[in-house]
Amino acid sequence: MGTSTPHIVWDWNGTLFHDIDAVLSATNAAFAEVGLAPLSLARYRDTYRIPIQHFYAELIGRMPTDAEWRRMDGAFHRHYTEHRAGCRLTEGAETLLHTWQGSGGSQSLLSMYGHEDLVPLVRRFGIERRFVRVQGRTGPSGGSKAEHMERHLAALDGIRPRHTVVIGDALDDALAAAHVGAHAVLYTGGSHSRAALAAAGVPVVDTLAEAVETAGRLAG
Repeated sequence: MGTSTPHIVWDWNGTLFHDIDAVLSATNAAFAEVGLAPLSLARYRDTYRIPIQHFYAELIGRMPTDAEWRRMDGAFHRHYTEHRAGCRLTEGAETLLHTWQGSGGSQSLLSMYGHEDLVPLVRRFGIERRFVRVQGRTGPSGGSKAEHMERHLAALDGIRPRHTVVIGDALDDALAAAHVGAHAVLYTGGSHSRAALAAAGVPVVDTLAEAVETAGRLAG
């Protein structure tokens, strides 16, 4: 791959994979474990943050204990696995991935979703061949994407950060991009409100088509 070829690092949950309803349902199941009332989607998007423990602390009023975190995290993943079956790719995602690849642009997938769960899901949608690398989280839940992004780009031969754009739905995606010296575009269809995303100081878009168009300008 040429060093001047734009490269996109896609996020999965809330970006390519339209799972916000499943995430909200699973989050409310986690909150029920410690007696918290369910959140609306608007409240979720206004409050959500990474690391997840800090998001939970915002609603509880303190950091969860280790026992509470284990219960909440377990409840989240049980309910998410149940509800994700009804989720689909974000509208237009499959065509965008095909078109970007066909135009000579490279792309990879980096997610904080568990690797062993991510790969079969990507394969189920028949899009694995669109990516030069598919990488999910290994190890425990929580934490930031920055270190994962560093390792992800290091494994991509010939990809330079200044010719790379991270497309995601969370402030953590912008922080991970900044950590490695890449660009970022944030999409409003996932975990954060537009106002929250704007705080990152990077382009914010309402569709993935806009995200790809912006990526081409930023990293071309």
